[in-house]
Amino acid sequence: MDLITDKEKIIDDLKKELERINDLQEFQNLKSQYLGKKGKIKSLMNNLKNLDENSKKEYGQSVNELKNEIGIIFNEKFTKLIEKEREEKEKEKWIDVTIPGAHRKLGKESLITNTRKEIEKIFLGLGFSVAEGPEIENSWYNFDALNTPQWHPAREMQDTFYLSTDKSKLLRTHTSPVQVRTMLKNSPPLAIISPGRVYRKDELDATHSPVFHQVEGLYVDKNVSVSHLKMYLEVFAQKLFGNKVSVLLRPSYFPFTEPSFEVDISCIFCGGKGCKVCKNSGWIEILGAGLVHPNVFKSVDYDPEKWQGFAFGMGIERIAMLKNNIPDIREFYKNDISFIENL
Repeated sequence: MDLITDKEKIIDDLKKELERINDLQEFQNLKSQYLGKKGKIKSLMNNLKNLDENSKKEYGQSVNELKNEIGIIFNEKFTKLIEKEREEKEKEKWIDVTIPGAHRKLGKESLITNTRKEIEKIFLGLGFSVAEGPEIENSWYNFDALNTPQWHPAREMQDTFYLSTDKSKLLRTHTSPVQVRTMLKNSPPLAIISPGRVYRKDELDATHSPVFHQVEGLYVDKNVSVSHLKMYLEVFAQKLFGNKVSVLLRPSYFPFTEPSFEVDISCIFCGGKGCKVCKNSGWIEILGAGLVHPNVFKSVDYDPEKWQGFAFGMGIERIAMLKNNIPDIREFYKNDISFIENL
């Protein structure tokens, strides 16, 4: 065997094959063909057994020199492949700072918040102030001070989220306790609204939710009558829904007002002519109201012979649904971006 000739051909073939290789996997495969256990160098070393003693030393030395030269060539190629891979990764990470940035969608206030602010703005313009109170209440503020008897269904476990076994602590079922707290701290006359989150054990459906938002109002002065109540509510409704809206008071019952009313407005969808939304009645209920019950005034040491007042309460989601023609209250809590963007 002419090892020198074979050596030069092996080197030449190796360099040609390496030129075509562009990734590390192909590189490793080729390296195994030359330097692996079944590679060309191993095959050449196997020829030692066929040589006499005088030729073995020279042949073995030549094969080792070839092995070292091949190793150097592979190391050079490996360095180039690693550098190429690094450059490609840098290109992937490279950022052209001159390219305009991606447009980010900006958040916005929820429809509930916007509706609350709109209601607040109207009543602030009518001389009311905004009062707030705790969401965790005791039963005296939530029920007793508001003339709600022990037998009243609103006290039952199926309606109220109680936080203690003796039912003394609870999640407020309305924002009326804020009115009680305000009267205890202030002397009449006064005019406040109390917006906030409230809790009731309602089944979640298209018109009910166990967590929702209310705005309740209280006006206390001398010689207050139902006509004052209707006047304020009529101004409120017209500012909120338009000047053509009329207000209707229907007799109802609430333990903390007497007389009590369900308050309707003429249907904003059909103009009072009758449609599917108003169930062909021409009217849509929006809130409850009435004159403050004398027992409520007694609870806060107001003289009911001297002072009178009216109170009202509405669901913010209810108002938002009417103003924006939203059929299902659950839409407010789905976090659906398309719903929010289209409002």
